[in-house]
Amino acid sequence: MALLIDTSVLIDAERRDRSLSSNLGEEDRAISVITASELLHGVHRARDGKARTRRAAFVEGLLSAVEALPITMAVARIHAEVWSALRDDGDLIGAHDLWIAATALSQGMAVATANVRDFERVPGLNVVAV
Repeated sequence: MALLIDTSVLIDAERRDRSLSSNLGEEDRAISVITASELLHGVHRARDGKARTRRAAFVEGLLSAVEALPITMAVARIHAEVWSALRDDGDLIGAHDLWIAATALSQGMAVATANVRDFERVPGLNVVAV
């Protein structure tokens, strides 16, 4: 099954200077535009020039190698449905994680994450712990 890679996995790979293949195997993979934004936000928040340069190189390399899936109307419809269901259950997850989950569901993908506890609350979402 194709994987939508959560930001938590990518931050860990960057911090540990590890390739994604060591954690994810050879599955087809993509990221959400939400993940792209979170990673780029991390570049802007780097505290010094050296860290910013290193982080920017990692993020730009990733963005050139992995497709960033957009938020489409299909994603928005799934997002609204899942958001409503989680709210009714009193079991909301973070706003960004909800968009990532909706993107994965719309594409029939699993989410690869280090944040299993939140993503596993999303009905019908296949979660791969990394």
